[in-house]
Amino acid sequence: MQVVAKLKYARISPQKCRLVADQIRGQSVSSALKILAFSRKKAARMMHKVLESAIANAEHNHGADIDELKVSNVQIDGAPFFTRYHARAKGRGDRIVKRNSHITVRVGDE
Repeated sequence: MQVVAKLKYARISPQKCRLVADQIRGQSVSSALKILAFSRKKAARMMHKVLESAIANAEHNHGADIDELKVSNVQIDGAPFFTRYHARAKGRGDRIVKRNSHITVRVGDE
C-alpha cells in the first residue's frame, strides 16, 4: 500500500529541497521525522509537514500501522517560477528568478 501527500508551489528552490529529500529517502518514518526535526533547513520544515500529512493519510484512510511505514519515495519537481526585473546601468535589466517546488512524499509498508 502506497500513500501520497503533496505540497505544491512551495516557495523554495528544487535544488535546495533535494538536499533534504536525499537524507530521508528510504528511511522509516520515525527516523525520517527525527532527521527533519533536527535539521535547520527551511526545506526540512516544509518536508516535515508533508511527511506528517502522508502518515496521517495512511493511518486515517487505510488504517496502516505507523511503526511499519517507510518513506518509499520523495520527489521534488520544479514549479512555475516568479520573474522580476532588476534595473541596471545604461537602460538594461537583469532577470530575478524566484524558483518554486512541488514536493511529493510517498510512504508505504513494503
